[in-house]
Amino acid sequence: MGGICSKSRRSTVEDVAANIASTGILPNVNGHVSAGVPAKVNRNSTPSPVTDKQLRDPFMVPETNTMVPYGMISDDVNDGIPHLSRALSQKSRATKSKVSEVSSRLGKAGTAGLGKAVEVLDTLGSSMTNLNPSSGFTSGVTTKGNKISILAFEVANTIVKGSNLMQSLSKDNIKHLKESVLPSEGVQNLISRDMDELLRIAAADKREELSVFSGEVVRFGNRCKDPQWHNLDRYFEKLGTELTPQRQLKEDAEIVMQQLMALVQYTAELYHELHALDRFEQDYRRKLQEEDNSNTTQKGDSLALLRAELKSQRKHVRSLKKKSLWSKILEEVMEKLVDIVHYLHLEIHEAFGVADTDIAVKGSQNHHKKLGSAGLALHYANIITQIDTLVSRSSSVPPNTRDTLYQGLPPGIKSALRSKLQSFQVKEEHTVPHIKAEMEKTLQWLVPIAANTTKAHHGFGWVGEWANTGSEMNRKPTGQTDLLRIETLHHADKNKTESLHS
Repeated sequence: MGGICSKSRRSTVEDVAANIASTGILPNVNGHVSAGVPAKVNRNSTPSPVTDKQLRDPFMVPETNTMVPYGMISDDVNDGIPHLSRALSQKSRATKSKVSEVSSRLGKAGTAGLGKAVEVLDTLGSSMTNLNPSSGFTSGVTTKGNKISILAFEVANTIVKGSNLMQSLSKDNIKHLKESVLPSEGVQNLISRDMDELLRIAAADKREELSVFSGEVVRFGNRCKDPQWHNLDRYFEKLGTELTPQRQLKEDAEIVMQQLMALVQYTAELYHELHALDRFEQDYRRKLQEEDNSNTTQKGDSLALLRAELKSQRKHVRSLKKKSLWSKILEEVMEKLVDIVHYLHLEIHEAFGVADTDIAVKGSQNHHKKLGSAGLALHYANIITQIDTLVSRSSSVPPNTRDTLYQGLPPGIKSALRSKLQSFQVKEEHTVPHIKAEMEKTLQWLVPIAANTTKAHHGFGWVGEWANTGSEMNRKPTGQTDLLRIETLHHADKNKTESLHS
């Protein structure tokens, strides 16, 4: 049933969610709580390491029916842009009157559960609009959000994209990019030999990935009942001026992503089990509609067995819904996704430095001459693959294969090839083994790029594909990430690539 089987639970998921089977709740970040309301929280303190308790309860916030008003950002009150208090970023200062008001309300509440919620949210500097007086958000009465429900699979797909982008920005992967990928023969021959330009291209690719990820976050935000999550695109635009790295942001973002990916694993399992449930229901309905041409007792036994299996599967699906994104409140997940967007924005600049800054200034020159922008990358990859087949199996290739390859060549290559053939003179040094050896030498670095191009074009084609590949993420060696666009023919110069073919 795909990459994640419900009957063989992954140990990573069991470790993370060992204590949530009955509650469906996972931990919040750095959730050290106590029964009382904290008098003061040291916001500059060093975060404690991740514990089992932290990985078990990411959304451990009691429901309340009242909302403590948030502090206003005096400089930007009327600019029409949502003032999110980024949970993992620098906190805005609360006025003494707000603190007094919060203390008064909390004193009246007087419950241990509410005290725990205040302490957790205050310690985290949560961007959710409840209980935290130091937020930079203006908010009135709380709006109870809806459960994510069927949208869980789209949200999971988005989280996986964010996780892949975050992993690609790790120190090991950036080191691999700069020391192995960019200096490689394929990148140097097909794209550019200028390392500064290659870094700008790589940084622009990461910015584009972030744009796709944040765009999906904006779409989910607009579906929230709470209006504070609406129009996040204007909020994200303001992040462009903030490029100062924040250590606390990095540490907390990594914990948040672990929690979200734990939910994704359960959501992937739910995806497969819902398909299994659908098959059970179809089998049961088909059995009911069969003609009554068998023994009544035997038919009753068969139906009873199907009914029991169907009941068991429904129970399993209900359990997975409680553990997965399906049962979470969209606003709660939005808080974490916004934090991830903020972190990735800063991390891209941290990884690429000046190259990231130069993107807006220099942009991508000769963009129209690149295979990707011309829509030719996949076509050229197929041609390279066919050439490789001809060279490696020249003695066993059918005659029509050469004709098919020639007919598929772009007009420019056909014209250049005809000119070369007409002026070609057989020389002693141009023996068949010599020509084949030269071709194999070029194909040695060209074929992997073509294969990467084909593979990249078949990734995340539909919303459920992440469910089939989700388990593979846990099996990747440390530091290994998905393909980079610069490792494909997307940025390859059209003229340089055609000169190799002809």
